[in-house]
Amino acid sequence: MSSELQRTLILSTTVFLLAFVCLPSVRAQSQQPQPQATPLPAPPPLKMITKEERAQLEQTKDQKDRLKLTIELAVAHLTRAEQLTMQTEYQKASEEVGSYHALIENSLDVLGALKQDSGKTRDLYKRLEMALRAHGPRLTAMRRVTPLEFAVWIKKVEDFARDGRTEALNSFYGHTVLREPQKTPDKPDDKPKEIPTPTPKSKQQ
Repeated sequence: MSSELQRTLILSTTVFLLAFVCLPSVRAQSQQPQPQATPLPAPPPLKMITKEERAQLEQTKDQKDRLKLTIELAVAHLTRAEQLTMQTEYQKASEEVGSYHALIENSLDVLGALKQDSGKTRDLYKRLEMALRAHGPRLTAMRRVTPLEFAVWIKKVEDFARDGRTEALNSFYGHTVLREPQKTPDKPDDKPKEIPTPTPKSKQQ
């Protein structure tokens, strides 16, 4: 056997042994789960009321009718956001949530400018509180099936709606619940009561 053939056989054997030794470690590394990067949050949705919606609200002069219309428009956006979420159109759903946010914020601003010690204002706050109470579970359910980069903004709107409920309740009950006046303890008289002096019978005649 020539020296060149021997060197070729030795080199081939060495390469084969190295491949046999290194292959398990390479395979083990490939099987290890790779750490996934945390997704960056998507841009925040714009809080925007469309020109058509704003025109409808400005034309409604009665505050009760205006609040009713505002809630109806907000619910329409919330419903579309739920539908788009089911279709995995998360960006468009986020835009609808932004419009919902803008309308509810507008309603709180309008109510805040009204006369706060009025029974009509308290009724409006109660109506808004009841609406926000129904919206909360819907926002939560939508957030739970939304990817994290969009869910963070739904969470913010969810917290905003919860704070809006608190504001409405505070404004409502703050004027209806009357605190009982604190009773001051009876203080004993400093001066002793004067006992009338009996008049002699001779002077009474």
